[in-house]
Amino acid sequence: MKSILKFLISTLFIMMISTSTGYASTEPYDLVKQTAEDVLSILKSDKDIQAGDQQKIYALAEEKILPNFDFDRVCRMVLGKNWRRATDTQKQDFKKEFRSLLMRTYASALSKFKNQAVEYKPAQLSKDKKLARVKTEILQDSGPSIGVDYTLRVKDGVWKVFDITIEKISLVTNYRSQFSSEIRNNGLDSLIAKLAAKNKKAGVK
Repeated sequence: MKSILKFLISTLFIMMISTSTGYASTEPYDLVKQTAEDVLSILKSDKDIQAGDQQKIYALAEEKILPNFDFDRVCRMVLGKNWRRATDTQKQDFKKEFRSLLMRTYASALSKFKNQAVEYKPAQLSKDKKLARVKTEILQDSGPSIGVDYTLRVKDGVWKVFDITIEKISLVTNYRSQFSSEIRNNGLDSLIAKLAAKNKKAGVK
């Protein structure tokens, strides 16, 4: 990743994926485009978010972002073999703290929104049409565009995101590398405790 700022700005656009009734059966490309226009309109007009109201930003992330993940799959992929070794309690604790970590990340992205524009590319579907990848380009007034790819799968008839690739770096792979090092050195309980401490400090439950 070239910079944390690029990562935060880029992850904002996970908000393009919506599970509302109106979009439930929408194809991935149309879903991304339709919801992006809705969400970007809200961001441009919401003075509280523009002023950095953290609680409102967290609430928006909670409502619009996290429900759109296949979160169980993300957690399994991020922990890899450590997920299979974890106890039920550890799995639940990790899911809670990792979810809060993602909310902090996306809330930071929202607070840095500066009217970037987006170009959309046609969705690429797997042969069985159960997986899709939607590529986008975030255009900036200064600096090069940022490539952001969303990988989705159909779960219970609804498209869900389970990975994001930003400038060819996978969110899942990025977190898996960070977490595996901590688990290898200090154990899964240590990772969970550190995530919990950071979430508490940031005021995220």
